[in-house]
Amino acid sequence: MEVKTSLLDNMIGVGDMVLLEPLSEDSFINNLKKRFDHSEIYTYIGSVVVSINPYRPLPIYSPEKVEEYRNRNFYELSPHIFSLSDEAYRSLRDQDKDQCILITGESGAGKTEASKLVMSYVAAVCGKGAEVNQVKEQLLQSNPVLEAFGNAKTVRNDNSSRFVKKMLWQKLTPMTLSLDLLEKSRVVKQPRGERNFHIFYQILSGASEDMLNKLKLERDFSRYNYLSLDSARVNGVDDAVNFRTVRNAMQIVGFMDHETQSILEVVAAVLKLGNIEFKPESRVNGLDESKIKDKNGKMILVFTLALVAYYARDALAKNLYSRLFSWLVTRINESIKAQTKVRKKVMGVLDIYGFEIFEDNSFEQFIINYCNEKLQQIFIELTLKEEQEEYIREDIEWTHIEYFNNAIICDLIENNQTGILAMLDEECLRPGTVTDDTFLEKLNQVCATHQHFESRMSKCSRFLNDTSLPHSCFRIQHYAGKVMYQVEGFVDKNNDLLYRDLSQAMWKANHSLIKALFPEGNPAKINLKRPPTAGSQFKASVATLMKNLQTKNPNYIRCIKPNDKKAAHIFNEALVCHQVRYLGLLENVRVRRAGYAFRQPYELCLERYKMLCKQTWPHWRGPARAGVEVLFNELEIPKEEYSFGRSKIFIRNPRTLFKLEDLRKQRLEDLATLIQKMYRGWKCRTHFLLMKRSQIVIASWCRRYAQQKKYQRIKSSAIVVQSYIRGWKLYWLRLIIHLPSNLSQMQKYFLEMKNKMPSLSPVDKNWPARPYLFLDSTHKELKRIFHLWRCKKYRDQFTDQQKLIYEEKLEASELFKDKKALYPASVGQPFHGAYLEISKNPKYKKLKDAVEEKIIIAEVVNKINRANGKCASRIFLLTKNNVLLADQKSGHIKSEVPLGDVTKVSMSSQNDGFFAVHLKEGSGAAGKGDFLFSSDHLIEMATKLYRTTLSQTRQKLNIEISDEYVYFLLVFKRTFPSVQHANRFISQKSNLG
Repeated sequence: MEVKTSLLDNMIGVGDMVLLEPLSEDSFINNLKKRFDHSEIYTYIGSVVVSINPYRPLPIYSPEKVEEYRNRNFYELSPHIFSLSDEAYRSLRDQDKDQCILITGESGAGKTEASKLVMSYVAAVCGKGAEVNQVKEQLLQSNPVLEAFGNAKTVRNDNSSRFVKKMLWQKLTPMTLSLDLLEKSRVVKQPRGERNFHIFYQILSGASEDMLNKLKLERDFSRYNYLSLDSARVNGVDDAVNFRTVRNAMQIVGFMDHETQSILEVVAAVLKLGNIEFKPESRVNGLDESKIKDKNGKMILVFTLALVAYYARDALAKNLYSRLFSWLVTRINESIKAQTKVRKKVMGVLDIYGFEIFEDNSFEQFIINYCNEKLQQIFIELTLKEEQEEYIREDIEWTHIEYFNNAIICDLIENNQTGILAMLDEECLRPGTVTDDTFLEKLNQVCATHQHFESRMSKCSRFLNDTSLPHSCFRIQHYAGKVMYQVEGFVDKNNDLLYRDLSQAMWKANHSLIKALFPEGNPAKINLKRPPTAGSQFKASVATLMKNLQTKNPNYIRCIKPNDKKAAHIFNEALVCHQVRYLGLLENVRVRRAGYAFRQPYELCLERYKMLCKQTWPHWRGPARAGVEVLFNELEIPKEEYSFGRSKIFIRNPRTLFKLEDLRKQRLEDLATLIQKMYRGWKCRTHFLLMKRSQIVIASWCRRYAQQKKYQRIKSSAIVVQSYIRGWKLYWLRLIIHLPSNLSQMQKYFLEMKNKMPSLSPVDKNWPARPYLFLDSTHKELKRIFHLWRCKKYRDQFTDQQKLIYEEKLEASELFKDKKALYPASVGQPFHGAYLEISKNPKYKKLKDAVEEKIIIAEVVNKINRANGKCASRIFLLTKNNVLLADQKSGHIKSEVPLGDVTKVSMSSQNDGFFAVHLKEGSGAAGKGDFLFSSDHLIEMATKLYRTTLSQTRQKLNIEISDEYVYFLLVFKRTFPSVQHANRFISQKSNLG
């Protein structure tokens, strides 16, 4: 068997920073640069993966690479994100431990792409089967949808995640995803050089003209106040292509067409909300009054200040979009049939926006950086502090490592009494005049002496003359560096209140999705409690996230951005050094070098490796620690490579662990071979003995059976022969008795019929006369059989197109035969449908582009004006779902009626081409009344309209044929404004009698 050795010693630079000599910040950066220059973007720090964004595609993620890293030891191959993914997945699968892959780094470092790679790897190696593969494909296809609605261009990243994504995988099957902390303030305002969420630009760039018309949108970005124009276009990004990708992904995930339409309608509604402007209608108590009314004129809200009205508008837009985003996640989970009721072991992939330091930092950057502080804190606790504490608990010799604990910064922000968030909430809730300045003043009073808080207005005199710190700002010294925050907007953004009246108005909306997004608007569920502030909600979400992370086995991917230009092959050492410092990577290396790479409880270690020693296999009868000591002594492992703790064995070098794993693998193969050998021997012997006994029994029964069977066979054969002979005699006796005397007449009849057969035409009604009375029934049956036979022969000659034509002709016969005098003349006329040949005639190119569906009928008809009875030529188009009327000269669509809104077609029984199309009352197309047409192809148009409506709506279209004058007045009571107009029309344009 091939001996597996670590490839870490033969790499460019050092693949694992734990092995780096000498260890310093310069050598650390130089090693990263050396590997980056040779396209080695992954480096280990023990079990932590450091990933540098290459800003270009690399050929290291193919299906062959997936198989290469599958079920391999972590250090067995070159550093790769697949190796960590495989380690986490196998720990979940084999050891039944909850896993979490935490992907951190600043914006633009490649966190989103890293999470996609982890998901694609786990999807490739987990369970198989048609249903499982479908669920995995749906989960992977959810990425384009979530990126469209949750990602945006920032100054540092063209595809920055503005939410926290947690992907949970359950044992062998993908489970569910969860999303938190959406940056919903971006909906109404974006910093300079950034964009709103991708979906807004994608829908305006990629939607068809028909869709934009339905959504009542225009393609011009500048028409919408919520869209920033300075960065509306992104180099290398095609929003139109991405929109089609999102539509296709939504279909794969399981969104129905009407759901997709509803989602786009909500997105369009958010865009149009930003264009609402408020003007005062009156003054009440010296204040301008702005009002919002519904379409019926009923008052919804009255604002005493336009500023308050704009605030309410933006709050509604943010809530509408954020709730839509949450609904999308819930809908995706329903589609992939996530079963979250049963608690099972899971692996979570956490992709969160990175630390942000911009030129202008506001409330959004404050809470994002707070979340990153908490993530750094849990990293410190789980990989540094916990590492040292465990060594102390286990009484293992340890070199103490000093490190910065950022808990003091977290306390500055989240302390329930003196924290910045607590004081911000206090300002938002207290009565009286509350402004951003009063909030800053309160900070200056409470946080003045805090070593990580800086403000020129505080009591601390050392910042009074700091000109780099404006009076309207405060500065926090984060673990990643100092960040100055503009206090303007903190109070309003933290309030983020949605007026109860607006929630109730949304709940009363006719749009089913919007109504579902605002359940609190239900009058039966009114809650008078003030909703929590944005800061407190964010803090609670972060606390929940931290609690979940602490219950799982962590795996870390630390992402680094090599340059700010988003360019390949550029490595900015100063920028990378800054990230290495605030990610605490050097401290992590020192901890790993000072300690042990692997540790495991004695019981688990003995259970896993006991087969490597004869004294411990198959059962050890003493304490687990003593068994491990015997095992390691038997294997002659150097004593400096391990230490015994109070409850665990500690292994210093990963190579020692690999040696144990290789020995175990070889031993398991030997044991499997032994078990197979013993099983095969037992199986063969058991089978032989069974076959031997069976052979004896079968032989004895066969001899006995052969003797009995021989006698019975002879006896039964004689009986059968006798019965056949008796039956044959009886049959012929009866035949002779009942045979008619005129046998010769029957023979003559059939011979004559052979020569007198009519033609094979189904319409030929000729048939030879009956020669004899006693053959009357036979003669009729022969005529019927012959007619059916020649009809079948005739039908077999039809092509599929001819069959469709005859089906339409048959439908027309059932509808109009003996009812409409015009029908007989249409029988011999083929139904062409597309008389205008729109696809070939360049005159109708604009009309062709506007109609995306297949055209069933394209014909010029005369439309009767309801006001004066005059005729106007129109192009009548029938598609799969709609009836359209277009101007004959310009090709512009005048009317579009869904087939579901057509209730009836009426006409007279005379030889005229007039017919009326009746529309459903209350529908959008019925506002101008029913349609009255005149056409030379009335029968064909009515037939195709009837068949298409039946096919699409599963309901038969009512075709009414009547000659009564009074009926006509009733039928067209909405077509003509008065009886005089109807009389004038009948006398001038019709010959109905």
